[in-house]
Amino acid sequence: MNARLDLFAAHAKHPCQSGRPTSRIPQPLVRPTREQAHEALRTLLAWIGEDPTREGLRETPDRVLRAYGEYFGGYGQDPTELLQKSFEELDGYSGPVVVRDIEVHSHCEHHMVPFTGRAHVAYLPNARVVGLSKLARLVDAFSHRLQIQERLTAQIANAIHDALAPRAVAVVVACEHQCMATRGVKKRGAMTLTTQCLGLWQDDAAARAEILRQLED
Repeated sequence: MNARLDLFAAHAKHPCQSGRPTSRIPQPLVRPTREQAHEALRTLLAWIGEDPTREGLRETPDRVLRAYGEYFGGYGQDPTELLQKSFEELDGYSGPVVVRDIEVHSHCEHHMVPFTGRAHVAYLPNARVVGLSKLARLVDAFSHRLQIQERLTAQIANAIHDALAPRAVAVVVACEHQCMATRGVKKRGAMTLTTQCLGLWQDDAAARAEILRQLED
């Protein structure tokens, strides 16, 4: 059983640690089979003091695996591909593109419990823009992995910067972490705010203050 649990843990700690997006999604060295993951979940149920054979829990490992397929679907996506299709027909537009209140649903890599909130994304186009829905998909691709909020914020900003070469990028993420709300200090309602600015909005304090006002108001 310990070997199976080790395999399950190895898969859960998928080695996507870089703050910069890569051209491919790194693969674990040893990926357990579904049967091994199923057995690992039965072991965890037994470890917490439950009977995995009782009626209410017999199908729980299958349900958890299906849920994990949704929660961590970002490992099957290459975020850089989402921004490959862009457009040049700006007709002289020179202002920022701002998308606020993109829902964030992610899981803390330290305790594997959810953190949820909103992401606000802005960029100042140089020559190209991307479809607005692609920004929401980008947030999903990075958030549907085991994460820390700081890295999530940086990954979103870096991906936009690398794909579109804009004059500036700003990303603000505000989330409540269940690892803080339901365990440990148990402080519900505490929001964590992280910010990443690149380009002009990193270098120019006045411009940065203005765009952050638009994102945070």
